[in-house]
Parts: sequence; C-alpha cells; structure tokens
Amino acid sequence: MDAPHPDRLPDYTEYDTRLAAYVLLTEDRPGGRRVLLALWNEGDRPQWTLPGGGAELQESVEQTAVREVREETGYDVVLGDVLWVSSYVIAPERRHRDTDRPMKAVRVVFDGRVTGGRLRDEVDGSTDTARWVLVSDVPRLPHVSLVEEALARLR
Repeated sequence: MDAPHPDRLPDYTEYDTRLAAYVLLTEDRPGGRRVLLALWNEGDRPQWTLPGGGAELQESVEQTAVREVREETGYDVVLGDVLWVSSYVIAPERRHRDTDRPMKAVRVVFDGRVTGGRLRDEVDGSTDTARWVLVSDVPRLPHVSLVEEALARLR
C-alpha cells in the first residue's frame, strides 16, 4: 500500500479496525480499594491490563465484555454504564502480525460488578494471570495505557 499523501487522510478501507470491550471492576476492602487486572502476554513483555479484549464479528460490545471477563478471570459480571471510549492508531511495524496496514484500535470500557464465578487464571489465552491489585500498587507494575486511563478515573 502506498503511503497516503500528507494532505489526505486514509480512507477507512486503507486500515484495519479492532473493536474491543473492557470492564473496570473494583472493590473496597479494609486494606484499600482494589482493581481487577489481567496480565497480558502478547506484547514485547507482559503488562497488566483491564480484563477484556476484541469483539467477535457477531458480538455486541456488551457481549464481548462479559465473555472476555469470564475467559480471563473466571468471574461472571453484570455491566453498568459505559465509562469511556478511547481509540489510538498502531503503525504497521508495531502490530503483532506481519502487515503493511495501520490499525485503529477502539476500546469501550464499562463499569461492572462481579455476580458469580471464582477467580482463576486464563489458560492458552492472551493473558496468563488475573489478580485483584491495590490501586495504590498499580503505578509500580508494568501496565498498558488503558490502566492509566482507569487510574485517572479512580482518583
């Protein structure tokens, strides 16, 4: 694909789009407020993220959020409001597959509440571990920008 002219924005057919849904789950405990995180293993190094992931073709973002939390953490959740939507562009050379196409990542983040299930780690997935982490400890952990967005909203 030829690079677009600097004065022309790429048409939507010239890049890939990934729609993803995540859930911000928190709980207050005597030791402090905790947030549920999953250790993402597909980057250059493992980093903590909110439970969630890419939408399947026939799924709504709500269905995606519920499915991903169950897969990555073992919990069943009920969703609350959409807390925020963010997007960013990933250059072809930074993508996790060989391609010459940039990708626009669109992330929908819901508030949520655990309604059942039991905390467990994902097997053979994009995350290795799920843990409740004290909000005050999160800045010292390697984490993705989505977690920074969550922390800013929790302050």
